[in-house]
Amino acid sequence: MPVAAQVMRHASARPGRIAVSGPGGDLSYAELAARAGRTARRLADEGIGRGALVAAGQADPVALLVAVLAADLAGATPLLCDHSWSEERRAQVMAAVPVVARFDAPLPEADGPPVRHRPAPGDLTWACFSSGSTGRPRAVVRGRASWTASFAHLDALTGIGPDDVVLIPGPLVSSLYGFAAVHTLAAGATAVVPGRWSPGGLAEWLRRVTAVHVVPHRLPAVLDALERAGGPLRTAVVGGAALDAAARTRAAAAGVRVVSYYGATELSFVAVDADGAGLRPFPGVEIDVRVPPGQALGEVWVRSPWLCEGYLAGATGPLRRDDGGWMTVGDLAEPHRPGEVLRLRGRGDGAIQTGGATVVPEDVEEVLRKVPGVDDVVVVGTPHPYLGAVVTAVVEGEDVVRAALEAAARADLDPAQRPRRWYAAASLPRTPTGKPARGLVAARLAAGDDPGLRRLA
Repeated sequence: MPVAAQVMRHASARPGRIAVSGPGGDLSYAELAARAGRTARRLADEGIGRGALVAAGQADPVALLVAVLAADLAGATPLLCDHSWSEERRAQVMAAVPVVARFDAPLPEADGPPVRHRPAPGDLTWACFSSGSTGRPRAVVRGRASWTASFAHLDALTGIGPDDVVLIPGPLVSSLYGFAAVHTLAAGATAVVPGRWSPGGLAEWLRRVTAVHVVPHRLPAVLDALERAGGPLRTAVVGGAALDAAARTRAAAAGVRVVSYYGATELSFVAVDADGAGLRPFPGVEIDVRVPPGQALGEVWVRSPWLCEGYLAGATGPLRRDDGGWMTVGDLAEPHRPGEVLRLRGRGDGAIQTGGATVVPEDVEEVLRKVPGVDDVVVVGTPHPYLGAVVTAVVEGEDVVRAALEAAARADLDPAQRPRRWYAAASLPRTPTGKPARGLVAARLAAGDDPGLRRLA
């Protein structure tokens, strides 16, 4: 992964097959291959080749896929960036990673002899920012085989093949949707890539799609639209937070098979539930839940061929590894034995799982502490029936104004990071070392009757 070589093969075998359908129309495999080839030629003419990190932030998802495929043909590594970032934020992020070129518009093309990079399993062929990277740019980079070698397993689990039309209704900068797009192209199927979630467009999309990739809280809307408009949808691949059993039952009644999975940007696939019986290790994955003495839960450690290479430029983050090739991002689970169902119980580092995104509280707190009147702040996740949790901020300070907090959040945080619930406290509870006691704040919010907390209107 990426999949330029597969796209070229499909362009030769089925040139007229629609490869991508985006906001601006359709491209056949022949057209997609030609555009990627001409763009790769331009990259090569500019000296951008093997090992170069190229930032791609095109708003048009089809243009972004062309850039990714062109980088692959040239041997470069695409770094997917959010087109909605402000120029200041973009400059901050670019300063933290070693990019040799940045493209925010469709890449220029050039005629000339084809560019042919000889792909190797160890090529670094995809990099994207994990959710919650404000203030701490945290780009995950992975090798080709860490995704492409998993494709055959996903094919077997989902039944997705060359005759399918696959809806990918989210931004490709998300690893969940980015993976879905390149897997679809590798299969020779048609990728429908609107670039963003649009409830109004669901009925039209569902008239032709046979499979969809979504996060759990979007599945009910897909099923609602399917009931109204009908369509050939038969498979929903659901990744992210826990899937409500009722949603799976409802999907089955509509003739839609649900394949849900647990993973992370850093770990890729970890466990999959293909029949509603619970999460079990994805093919090739070993799981070790390391429970400290006297504790009921332990950290989920994973060893598999699907793991990432790490963070670019030595950035720090939740990913840790040991000398045995095991990795963890701090997720917690009940004790687990081989052959058993994996029972997840959240994050041990305070990270918030909200609607399929992972938000690091410290990144949000760093932004909010700069707001005038804020002495300190704690960010936690509070339960939500559809999103799993929502980002909630508890602010310490006199005369704190919610409007100022929201303005700072809009300016410097991704949508998933922005708090939806705001509270003020005269003083935050603290640990013996003087740090805000995040766990105690979360417990007081859960109790709901703490007179020291007031909701900010």
